[in-house]
Amino acid sequence: MKHWTLDDIAWNQLDRSKVDPEMVRLIKAASLVEHNGADYASYLRGVFAGDAEFQAEADRWAREEVQHGEALGRWAELVDPGWDFAAARARFTAGYRVPLNPTASVRGSRTGELIARCIVECGTSSYYSALADACAEPVLRQICRKIAADEFRHYKLFYTYLPRYQQAENLGTWGRLRIGWGRIAESEDDELAYAYFVASGAPGPYDRKRSSRAYIRRAYAHYRRPHIERSLGMAFKAVGLKPGGWLHRGATHVATRFMHRRAARLARAGA
Repeated sequence: MKHWTLDDIAWNQLDRSKVDPEMVRLIKAASLVEHNGADYASYLRGVFAGDAEFQAEADRWAREEVQHGEALGRWAELVDPGWDFAAARARFTAGYRVPLNPTASVRGSRTGELIARCIVECGTSSYYSALADACAEPVLRQICRKIAADEFRHYKLFYTYLPRYQQAENLGTWGRLRIGWGRIAESEDDELAYAYFVASGAPGPYDRKRSSRAYIRRAYAHYRRPHIERSLGMAFKAVGLKPGGWLHRGATHVATRFMHRRAARLARAGA
């Protein structure tokens, strides 16, 4: 099936009266992270050297990620003509780069790398679903829904290759859990914080903690229980746990309360 393009977006339906300035901040940051897909493709080609089939899939995945960034960046420029997507991209990549020519995964194995990629796609598919559900502006809602569907498909792509490497490398349950939890914890790492800092146009200096809190306060506020439940179900599956059981329900309850309380606490603190 042919993948959507920027020409498929109904740009003429843009309604500036329904733009949420707080969401614009999130979209600008997301555009920079998504456009970084080309660097991640280079990284994945190095990690999966010798697997031409997966490398080709990683290249296709990266092209779609870059397109996500372009769609979000164009929307942000339309609602804020003073913002320059290209200039922000240049500033972002000058300050944050992933390893471009690795000889091995930073996760310790190819299985670990695929688990980490699955966790990322869990998070992004739920994030864009949450933004689409919270968004009143019709063009942004359309873009977020298309991206959410892509990210869910990307999760299935990485998950498809996981059994092959798991069988060869036999990564234990605790090892899979450790990688999964570690990648979830990295959702508050430098990439998103620095993207938010750059997207805001702040002159500096960069304060990772401050930028991370500002991003989290705005992002977490849009999540609802169904978004979190679905994301955790996908994550459970990736690390070898059964979704839908009591552990999944309990984790969903805890995560929902944690995210909402943290967003509210950061809002009160003026993050």
